[in-house]
Amino acid sequence: MSTVSVTRAIPEEVGLVFQVFTDLSGRPAWLSTVESVEFDGKASFGTGSRWRETRRLMGGELVTEELVVAEVVTDQLCVIASPGVGADYRMTYTFAPIEVGRLRGGTAVTTRLEGIPQTMTSRFLSFFFGGLAARTVEGALREDLDALATACAGRAWTSAA
Repeated sequence: MSTVSVTRAIPEEVGLVFQVFTDLSGRPAWLSTVESVEFDGKASFGTGSRWRETRRLMGGELVTEELVVAEVVTDQLCVIASPGVGADYRMTYTFAPIEVGRLRGGTAVTTRLEGIPQTMTSRFLSFFFGGLAARTVEGALREDLDALATACAGRAWTSAA
Protein backbone atom coordinates (compact mmCIF):
# COMPACT_ATOMS: atom_id res chain seq x y z
CA MET A 1 0.00 0.00 0.00
CA SER A 2 1.24 3.50 -0.78
CA THR A 3 0.15 6.65 1.01
CA VAL A 4 0.58 10.32 0.14
CA SER A 5 -0.49 13.13 2.47
CA VAL A 6 -0.66 16.89 1.87
CA THR A 7 -1.83 19.74 4.14
CA ARG A 8 -2.87 23.26 3.10
CA ALA A 9 -3.84 26.21 5.31
CA ILE A 10 -6.85 28.12 3.98
CA PRO A 11 -7.69 31.53 5.52
CA GLU A 12 -11.47 30.93 5.46
CA GLU A 13 -13.42 29.29 8.29
CA VAL A 14 -14.10 25.54 8.40
CA GLY A 15 -17.82 25.75 7.59
CA LEU A 16 -17.22 27.62 4.33
CA VAL A 17 -14.33 25.36 3.27
CA PHE A 18 -16.39 22.23 3.95
CA GLN A 19 -19.37 23.70 2.09
CA VAL A 20 -17.30 24.44 -1.03
CA PHE A 21 -15.60 21.02 -0.86
CA THR A 22 -18.88 19.10 -0.60
CA ASP A 23 -20.69 21.02 -3.37
CA LEU A 24 -20.34 18.27 -5.97
CA SER A 25 -22.10 20.13 -8.77
CA GLY A 26 -19.68 23.05 -8.29
CA ARG A 27 -16.51 20.97 -8.66
CA PRO A 28 -16.00 21.67 -12.40
CA ALA A 29 -16.10 25.42 -11.64
CA TRP A 30 -13.22 25.39 -9.14
CA LEU A 31 -11.21 22.29 -10.06
CA SER A 32 -9.65 23.04 -13.44
CA THR A 33 -8.94 19.35 -14.12
CA VAL A 34 -12.59 18.32 -13.59
CA GLU A 35 -14.54 18.38 -16.84
CA SER A 36 -17.84 17.04 -15.51
CA VAL A 37 -19.63 15.46 -12.57
CA GLU A 38 -22.41 12.94 -13.14
CA PHE A 39 -24.55 11.98 -10.16
CA ASP A 40 -25.66 8.45 -9.43
CA GLY A 41 -28.99 9.19 -7.78
CA LYS A 42 -29.33 12.22 -5.52
CA ALA A 43 -27.03 15.20 -5.84
CA SER A 44 -26.82 15.83 -2.10
CA PHE A 45 -23.62 15.04 -0.21
CA GLY A 46 -23.49 12.39 2.52
CA THR A 47 -22.35 8.89 3.35
CA GLY A 48 -23.19 6.68 0.38
CA SER A 49 -23.30 9.52 -2.18
CA ARG A 50 -21.95 8.33 -5.53
CA TRP A 51 -20.81 10.21 -8.60
CA ARG A 52 -18.64 9.86 -11.66
CA GLU A 53 -16.03 12.55 -12.15
CA THR A 54 -14.31 13.07 -15.49
CA ARG A 55 -10.88 14.67 -15.22
CA ARG A 56 -8.39 15.82 -17.82
CA LEU A 57 -4.92 14.39 -17.25
CA MET A 58 -1.69 16.29 -17.98
CA GLY A 59 -1.44 14.82 -21.49
CA GLY A 60 -5.00 15.90 -22.29
CA GLU A 61 -6.47 12.41 -21.87
CA LEU A 62 -9.87 12.22 -20.17
CA VAL A 63 -10.40 9.68 -17.39
CA THR A 64 -13.66 8.98 -15.56
CA GLU A 65 -13.63 7.64 -12.02
CA GLU A 66 -16.50 6.48 -9.85
CA LEU A 67 -16.36 7.97 -6.37
CA VAL A 68 -18.37 7.16 -3.27
CA VAL A 69 -18.49 8.88 0.13
CA ALA A 70 -17.52 6.20 2.63
CA GLU A 71 -17.76 8.42 5.71
CA VAL A 72 -18.52 12.04 6.48
CA VAL A 73 -18.55 14.11 9.66
CA THR A 74 -19.75 17.63 8.85
CA ASP A 75 -16.98 20.26 9.06
CA GLN A 76 -14.42 17.65 10.20
CA LEU A 77 -13.90 14.63 7.96
CA CYS A 78 -14.71 13.17 4.57
CA VAL A 79 -13.57 9.78 3.28
CA ILE A 80 -14.01 9.10 -0.43
CA ALA A 81 -13.40 5.67 -1.95
CA SER A 82 -12.67 4.92 -5.59
CA PRO A 83 -12.23 1.46 -7.06
CA GLY A 84 -9.48 1.57 -9.67
CA VAL A 85 -7.94 -0.73 -12.24
CA GLY A 86 -5.60 -2.99 -10.29
CA ALA A 87 -5.83 -0.84 -7.16
CA ASP A 88 -8.45 0.70 -4.90
CA TYR A 89 -8.06 4.24 -3.59
CA ARG A 90 -9.21 5.87 -0.39
CA MET A 91 -8.96 9.65 0.08
CA THR A 92 -9.36 11.01 3.58
CA TYR A 93 -9.88 14.74 3.98
CA THR A 94 -9.72 16.35 7.42
CA PHE A 95 -10.81 19.91 8.14
CA ALA A 96 -9.41 21.48 11.33
CA PRO A 97 -9.82 25.04 12.59
CA ILE A 98 -6.58 27.01 12.89
CA GLU A 99 -6.52 28.39 16.42
CA VAL A 100 -3.21 30.28 16.57
CA GLY A 101 -1.04 32.44 14.36
CA ARG A 102 -1.81 34.79 11.53
CA LEU A 103 -4.32 32.39 9.94
CA ARG A 104 -6.31 32.03 13.15
CA GLY A 105 -9.93 31.36 12.23
CA GLY A 106 -8.86 29.65 9.04
CA THR A 107 -8.82 25.96 8.17
CA ALA A 108 -6.09 23.35 7.86
CA VAL A 109 -7.16 20.83 5.22
CA THR A 110 -5.24 17.57 5.04
CA THR A 111 -5.79 15.05 2.30
CA ARG A 112 -4.40 11.55 2.55
CA LEU A 113 -4.53 9.23 -0.46
CA GLU A 114 -4.05 5.53 0.10
CA GLY A 115 -3.58 3.19 -2.85
CA ILE A 116 -4.24 -0.47 -2.18
CA PRO A 117 -2.92 -2.76 -4.95
CA GLN A 118 -5.38 -5.52 -5.85
CA THR A 119 -3.31 -7.55 -8.33
CA MET A 120 0.20 -8.96 -8.39
CA THR A 121 1.06 -6.72 -11.35
CA SER A 122 -0.03 -3.58 -9.52
CA ARG A 123 1.98 -4.63 -6.46
CA PHE A 124 5.05 -5.13 -8.67
CA LEU A 125 4.62 -1.75 -10.39
CA SER A 126 4.03 -0.05 -7.05
CA PHE A 127 7.31 -1.44 -5.76
CA PHE A 128 9.35 -0.18 -8.73
CA PHE A 129 7.59 3.08 -9.56
CA GLY A 130 6.17 4.02 -6.15
CA GLY A 131 8.40 7.05 -5.55
CA LEU A 132 7.72 8.63 -8.93
CA ALA A 133 3.99 8.00 -8.65
CA ALA A 134 3.92 9.42 -5.11
CA ARG A 135 5.55 12.68 -6.27
CA THR A 136 3.08 12.98 -9.15
CA VAL A 137 0.11 12.33 -6.85
CA GLU A 138 1.46 14.77 -4.26
CA GLY A 139 1.63 17.51 -6.90
CA ALA A 140 -1.94 16.80 -8.03
CA LEU A 141 -3.24 16.84 -4.44
CA ARG A 142 -1.48 20.17 -3.80
CA GLU A 143 -3.05 21.65 -6.94
CA ASP A 144 -6.51 20.49 -5.83
CA LEU A 145 -6.07 22.03 -2.36
CA ASP A 146 -4.77 25.26 -3.91
CA ALA A 147 -7.86 25.35 -6.14
CA LEU A 148 -10.07 24.75 -3.09
CA ALA A 149 -8.39 27.68 -1.30
CA THR A 150 -8.95 29.95 -4.32
CA ALA A 151 -12.62 28.91 -4.57
CA CYS A 152 -13.13 29.54 -0.85
CA ALA A 153 -11.55 32.99 -1.10
CA GLY A 154 -13.85 33.86 -3.99
CA ARG A 155 -16.91 32.57 -2.13
CA ALA A 156 -15.92 34.48 1.04
CA TRP A 157 -15.41 37.68 -0.94
CA THR A 158 -18.76 37.26 -2.70
CA SER A 159 -20.52 36.64 0.65
CA ALA A 160 -18.96 39.76 2.17
CA ALA A 161 -20.00 42.01 -0.71
